[in-house]
Amino acid sequence: MTSSPRKLIETALPLDAINKASAREKSIRHGHPSTLHLWWSRKPLATCRAVLFAQTVDDPSTWPDLFPTEREQNQERERLFAIMRDLVVWENSNDENVIGRARREIVRSIARQRGESKPSSAGEERDYLQRHGPVIRDPFCGGGSIVLEAQRLGFRARGSDLNPVAVLISKAACEIPGRFTGKSAVNPESRQQLTGAGPSARAAGLAEDILYYGDWMRKRAWKAIGHLYPRIRIDEGMVEGREDLKGRLGQELTVIAYLWVRTVASPDPSLKGAHVPLTSSFMLSTKSRNRAWSEPQVQADGRTLNYLVHVGEGEAPTKTVDRSGGRCFISGTAMPFPYIRTEAQAGRMGSRLMAVVVDGKPGRVFLPPTQEMEDLARTAQ
Repeated sequence: MTSSPRKLIETALPLDAINKASAREKSIRHGHPSTLHLWWSRKPLATCRAVLFAQTVDDPSTWPDLFPTEREQNQERERLFAIMRDLVVWENSNDENVIGRARREIVRSIARQRGESKPSSAGEERDYLQRHGPVIRDPFCGGGSIVLEAQRLGFRARGSDLNPVAVLISKAACEIPGRFTGKSAVNPESRQQLTGAGPSARAAGLAEDILYYGDWMRKRAWKAIGHLYPRIRIDEGMVEGREDLKGRLGQELTVIAYLWVRTVASPDPSLKGAHVPLTSSFMLSTKSRNRAWSEPQVQADGRTLNYLVHVGEGEAPTKTVDRSGGRCFISGTAMPFPYIRTEAQAGRMGSRLMAVVVDGKPGRVFLPPTQEMEDLARTAQ
């Protein structure tokens, strides 16, 4: 037994495989824990699995009696790397064969350090790791990636965070599913279908309940507020000058969002209190395939603004406000930040609808607001 065994992470890692798997996770949507809630600097699960494995598995050089030559040590490292290459693949996240191989190597290293024989069965390995394995602690766990992957490998894991949202996300990913492992769903449809059936595999029963009651809530919400998100028919007037809408003539698309801009009365006395927009960007979408922006258009009276929507190439109007203050969109008059703050504190700020977002496939569609849509949107507020 060595007093301070050298770990695999201190010597080498299959970085290409880890980096590739970690980068790929950004494009995985279905079933990935990141879809629970967006979180800052969320650690890729592949990276967490790899690092936890490499931190707890001994480097072959630690055991010269088992691997006396450099060649034998390199061969053993390559065998461990092969396990890691399988371990970091997203599709293998719940593959018990892959996870079991990794867990077996972790247990083997712990047993060697303790001068004991490695347990022989998968169940004994899990029990051994719970009794003798290190406790993985993450004091600022955020989205819970490290805690989740520690649990997946069989470690005891503890996580905490100061942010209550982070705590809720981590509980949803790491704590709640475990309470319902092996239990059947309780929603009425599943109970009727599974009469006499045994417990569900893993947390499949919980997953069924989440789908059922989530759909139930969606239907209830739509019944209550669905009228505020109507279907809009694309007519010839909308298509004029919009290449992106020509193929949608006659389609009925559902409103999914209203995009607003804050307004404040211009300090220019000649505008007689006309409200102008406060925004750091008029861009609605910066995606190359669906680029769109809003443009305020000064009407004939010189005081009223209507909002147009442009798509494709072109330049959006420059911002009208930042941390130092703003400018009047119509006259260019400076609006110092104290002036804007005073207007806000006095309750004199306003708002204007600058675009309506409708559900389109492929991609969302941005439409200029009508007075009817603005009135409806204010009802939705």
